Amino acid sequence: MTITIMDYQQKLAEKLTILNERGNGVLIRMNYIKKTCGDPKLRPSILTDKAMEPAVKYINKKFPNVDYRGNSQHLTSIQKQKSHVMAATTTYFESFLDVIEFRDHVYELLNTIDACQCFFNISINFDFTKNYLDLIITYTSVIIMLSRIDDKKALVGMYNCSHEMTNGSSDPSYPRLAQMFIEYEHPWKKLTEEFGPHTRSVTAALLSLNMVYPRRNLPAEQWRSAQLLSLLSAPAAMLDPACCDTMACEYLSMEVMERWIIIGFLLCHSSLNTHAPSQDLWKMALRSGLYLTLTRDELLNIHKVTEDLFDSFKGYGKRIADIKECREYVIANSGAIHRERRHFLRGALKELTKVLEDEPGLLGPKALFVFMALSFSRDEVLWLTRHSENMPKNKSPEDFVDNQMAELLFYMEKLRGLMTKYSHVLQRYHVQYLAQFDALVLNDTMQVMYACLRW
Repeated sequence: MTITIMDYQQKLAEKLTILNERGNGVLIRMNYIKKTCGDPKLRPSILTDKAMEPAVKYINKKFPNVDYRGNSQHLTSIQKQKSHVMAATTTYFESFLDVIEFRDHVYELLNTIDACQCFFNISINFDFTKNYLDLIITYTSVIIMLSRIDDKKALVGMYNCSHEMTNGSSDPSYPRLAQMFIEYEHPWKKLTEEFGPHTRSVTAALLSLNMVYPRRNLPAEQWRSAQLLSLLSAPAAMLDPACCDTMACEYLSMEVMERWIIIGFLLCHSSLNTHAPSQDLWKMALRSGLYLTLTRDELLNIHKVTEDLFDSFKGYGKRIADIKECREYVIANSGAIHRERRHFLRGALKELTKVLEDEPGLLGPKALFVFMALSFSRDEVLWLTRHSENMPKNKSPEDFVDNQMAELLFYMEKLRGLMTKYSHVLQRYHVQYLAQFDALVLNDTMQVMYACLRW
């Protein structure tokens, strides 16, 4: 792995962290605006006022080139209440401006990362790769949520109209904001154009998931045969510390990885026609379910969105056939696959809980088992929640109803409580581990490095 001084000077890791936090805040606000405008009880009064209807219709029809002076008969209601309209729409206008500011910073950072030729591998530099992929998904989610706000043109147009009537000129930010609305009327098409130059970096980061995602996405039969999460399967090794080379990846959310893969290859779709490993990873993710979460209760119908986008491109007939095949597989099999996983996890968590309640000292060396158990269970709970409310039409609706979910949640809470109650056990164990094992290994590693440098 090559890291230059320039990479450090750019503070790329810090910028990724800050932008992800910023993007999540913007995404929540876009979701709030959509929910507010879509709920008759919460909808802004300026959009429900009968007197404002001619103005709203006129602005929506003429947007973004609204003639605020030559068509005063359509905008009389705004003229009469311009101060009220401005006060009611200012917050929305400023929130949409934050989308532009966020987009500008994302553009700048992604271009800098490409220029620095950064190395991405989830198994080697976990945090950097995770934050990079998270930023791509956060940015995409913000744009998709923006496109789902039906009243955005009316809100921005009414704000600018009241601004011009009050100050004699349009808001300086209005032209750029209006242009952004026009550009993202077909958001996925525009997003794929934006990410074309970043295909190499995004694809490299996604392909590193080949070391993690296929191993996590296994049926319950393989979990059972491997005696996954069992402390009793190898009594002689019960005190041995549980560790591996991909520690953080072992409890990485499946939905997070699937969101990276599906949306990432949507944005950089050319990789699917040139890399067989990309196709394999993509199809595996498409077979895992029908929906992904954008934010809160906003979902993405992954097969429909992907098929609609690829249908607009030439030479993607094979990929469209792959999508249809994966969707049929999901409808026929995924409910039963996830039902069996939940059945296995109920038993595994029950055994793990009983052992750790009896011997809490094992929480030190076997903490990874607890994190994995909670992570796997969380994935299955969230999968069922997403799909039970949007159940596909198939012959096995019982696969999407789990009367024993409370038992799984009970043992998840018991494990979480044990980790909290015996946190001092974990802390003491790992402090001693750092001093008595990691320090020695680090010293040996440094000696080897010094020898190589002298050589």
